[in-house]
Amino acid sequence: MTSSKLDIYCLAIGGTGMAPLACLLQEQGHRVRGTDGPLYPPMSTLLEQTGIHPLVGYDPAHLQPHPDLPLPDLVIIGNAIHRNNPEAVEAERLGLPILSMPQALARFFLERHRSLVVAGTHGKTTTTAIAAWVYAACGRDPGYLIGGAPNDLPASFHDGAGDRFIVEGDEYNAAYFDRGPKFLHYRPETLLLTSAEYDHADLYPTPEALWDAYARLLALLPADGLLVACGDSPKVRELAAGARCRTIFYGLEPGNDLHPLGEIEALPEGSRFRIRDLEPGESGETGEEVEITLPLAGDHNVSNCLAVWAAARRDGLPATEVAVALGRFHGVKRRLEELGTARGVTVVDDFAHHPTAVEKTLAALRQRYPGRRVVTLFEPRSLTAGRGFFFEPYRQAFAGADRVLFAPIFHNGRLAPEERLDFTTLAAELSAAGVPAEVCADNAGVLRRSLEEAREGSVVVTMSSGSFDGMPHRVLAALREASPELSPNDPR
Repeated sequence: MTSSKLDIYCLAIGGTGMAPLACLLQEQGHRVRGTDGPLYPPMSTLLEQTGIHPLVGYDPAHLQPHPDLPLPDLVIIGNAIHRNNPEAVEAERLGLPILSMPQALARFFLERHRSLVVAGTHGKTTTTAIAAWVYAACGRDPGYLIGGAPNDLPASFHDGAGDRFIVEGDEYNAAYFDRGPKFLHYRPETLLLTSAEYDHADLYPTPEALWDAYARLLALLPADGLLVACGDSPKVRELAAGARCRTIFYGLEPGNDLHPLGEIEALPEGSRFRIRDLEPGESGETGEEVEITLPLAGDHNVSNCLAVWAAARRDGLPATEVAVALGRFHGVKRRLEELGTARGVTVVDDFAHHPTAVEKTLAALRQRYPGRRVVTLFEPRSLTAGRGFFFEPYRQAFAGADRVLFAPIFHNGRLAPEERLDFTTLAAELSAAGVPAEVCADNAGVLRRSLEEAREGSVVVTMSSGSFDGMPHRVLAALREASPELSPNDPR
């Protein structure tokens, strides 16, 4: 199937994994088309820049042959598609070959490369982007697929000529007909495991079910492969004990094989730290100290860097070149992404939706914008973000903000009353502890209240794993409308 050029149709083509896969397939020479609901950046922009123009909405007629458009040779179905989707039903009725997104990635790309898979509850996208950037900057021309838009690479996808393919290993399900986690299709030769916390309660009814999925992923590593695991997490260490290959533990704590030496120097523009190299450097000596200046805020990004360092050095990338590449990495869109400043108010967009991510994002904002007032707009978007068991972790996480505005639970109707987190009580407890918080009736209310709170010197950060109704861009646009002295392209 991989040798000839095919007409490929993608259902839910705008997903964070599906969109770059569609672009990869087109780069490989296939004709790619597809459909989705309304799309939003960065994936809508990615498809448009690649010349793929999706249809909007699902209609069985989309799959019917036309004079200049035959039946698809293959249909790739994203995990947002339900079994009763009219186009999925039609594809099955027509007997068209069907693959899930990870099945297609494995078939068309991973057979020709050694897979470097990045998995974990937190940090997958950024760590995958760091790895892709480092290998590319060091001349290795890796293939890669990243579930986000990296700032330093031409795109979030590439079918490289090098031996490595770097892929974000998502634990979410592959498709309605392929219920296992995506990462089980990715044939890891090297695995970077960044964290292991409970998430995706809609798919994993207990933490143990999620740990079992990670254990199955680790079991795929060959005996001569490599596991790079975050040793700061007791659960990651527990899971790593089941790997049959070499394991390198990294993290911020001294008990890891790879860790910062002394204190991390926190700068507004990033972080500076030193490590002791694990592998022979260019001089042939072991254990040399290396200084790294990372232009990203937050200790969690230092940790992400260490994971990539371990894999890159094991693959023989020179220490000096890796350090230089890390010093030129500028992050991923929607991960602490500064969108602009108007009326003295800076707007930042972030993907955080899990309490740990919220806490780390707020800490990084404190580093980047010392002394400034942080107004947090939070949308409980995922099917886990609005669940009651996150009450106490959220209470601790949002303590790092100065002001919190909660949007309604996005999937409120899909959660039983006893499952839902009581954000009204959470807001009351945060307010009583000195962090004024409130629950808004709708997103229009969030926008209105954010503008009332956004006084000069504030940093407004939006947190959501979805579009949030374009909230960060709407906030910035409203601020700029009130600032006629600023041009639309003012970078401040």
